[in-house]
Amino acid sequence: MSDAANNKQSDTEEKSYSELHKPASEFATRSDYLDHELQIMKPRRFGLNLPGRDFRFELEDLVPALAGTIGIIAMYSAVMMSWADGLTQAWDHVHLGKEFAIEVARVEMLIPALLFCVLASGFVNPRANLAGNHGPMIPLIGSIALAGAHPLALAILIGVFGLILSFLKGGSKLVNLTSEGTAGGLLMFLGFSGTVSQIGDIQSWAVGLESAHVAAGSLGYVGLVVLGVNIAIYAYLAKIGMRWLAIPVCAIAGLIIALGLGAGFDLTFETHMGIPNLNPVYWWGSTEQGWQLGLPNVEHFIASLPFAILAVAMWSPDFLGHRIFQELNYPKKTEKVLMDVDDTMTMCSIRQMVGTAVGGGNITSSWGTYMIPAAIAKRPIPGGAILLGLMCIVVAILGFPMDIAVWPPVMRIALLVGVFLPLLEAGMQMVRETKDSQAAGICIFAAIVTNPVLAWALTMFLDNNGLIGDKERAARLSFVDKIIIPVSVFVICLVAMLAVGMLEPQYGLKAFL
Repeated sequence: MSDAANNKQSDTEEKSYSELHKPASEFATRSDYLDHELQIMKPRRFGLNLPGRDFRFELEDLVPALAGTIGIIAMYSAVMMSWADGLTQAWDHVHLGKEFAIEVARVEMLIPALLFCVLASGFVNPRANLAGNHGPMIPLIGSIALAGAHPLALAILIGVFGLILSFLKGGSKLVNLTSEGTAGGLLMFLGFSGTVSQIGDIQSWAVGLESAHVAAGSLGYVGLVVLGVNIAIYAYLAKIGMRWLAIPVCAIAGLIIALGLGAGFDLTFETHMGIPNLNPVYWWGSTEQGWQLGLPNVEHFIASLPFAILAVAMWSPDFLGHRIFQELNYPKKTEKVLMDVDDTMTMCSIRQMVGTAVGGGNITSSWGTYMIPAAIAKRPIPGGAILLGLMCIVVAILGFPMDIAVWPPVMRIALLVGVFLPLLEAGMQMVRETKDSQAAGICIFAAIVTNPVLAWALTMFLDNNGLIGDKERAARLSFVDKIIIPVSVFVICLVAMLAVGMLEPQYGLKAFL
């Protein structure tokens, strides 16, 4: 490198973001401007980051903010309804319904949004992705409740285990030990299975309209039209390089098409404007109000233990997928704005305990419905995080937008084009060579046989030992990286899953909890 180039690089490193910033008009394309913004940002880790001095708000920030808001409404609602159903079955004196679920979801969208979206990821540490929802744990919530677990006990354990792992830098270590082939296979499986699930849910919703309203005419075709039009829109946005607009454009298109074809009678507004009870004592201080459970005891912590271990063990592949999206879409020399896995784990752990302590019930993980659109739009974390937090607060107070966001032609389409199709595409981009395809194939096969977490752990072990994939890479790894860590992760995940009965549906292995 010449002296002039060295001096230019040194000058760039010494100057601040505000000094290096240039207006968009000085760049040939909008994409070049966004690339430059990512390359000059120097976020302060656990310091005060200010708009103008350390980052800027751009139009593109609205897209991941809107996408994350739609996604989190759907996820929080699903989590709280699952808790309500499971605890009502498990506890004789507990009677929780939809009204309870909505109120708890609104609690989750107010205090955590302010503390961990606006303040934490927006101003304090923009390298920590937002703490969102742990989607893979939603199907287990019924089992968690029936096992005798307590939401607050579970949250405390998840928070403690997560803080320990982040302190030991375990999250970033596991990400670094995951090859491109393994990561690509994991993303392809998650993307494909999620795509099939969302398409099936839309079709089931449309068929349900038809069977419930035969007199009004056949409405089974509504789902097909919604999907067909949105596939065309998504393809066109990809062609013109504006795929980052997919969530708002396709979600609005799904809403308009469904209403235009006569499915509007299925959209009802039940959530009224207001602020939920924000007093933690109301939710946890008595068995006659809030959750109706009271404070947890030792037995509740014991029952919650394996589920907490499982939740934290499943964080690393989740975080890995979100960081990969940044790496695939960001230009070179943007390492300083990439999501820090360990800092994200720290924020998720603290958010888990604080959010539940004030009355919530969410199980937390890295916020995928925010990060994936943000990466595609070439935007760093802070601007969109602040906008998303403010949107969540407004929606929680207004109430009725929650009813729109969870309507199937809006919610399912948003998840389809904003999360699962991009996951599928990213996985395919990562599998470029034969050695990568071997690891990807084994990961997909193992995920089908068991589940994505065990598949990731098993493939990481095989790949790191040169049994599949790149043998030269295996030669560079230490014994700890090849044997100790992958085997420990696999055993911990397997034991936790066996303890809670997660493998029972496929193989009849009942929980030994």
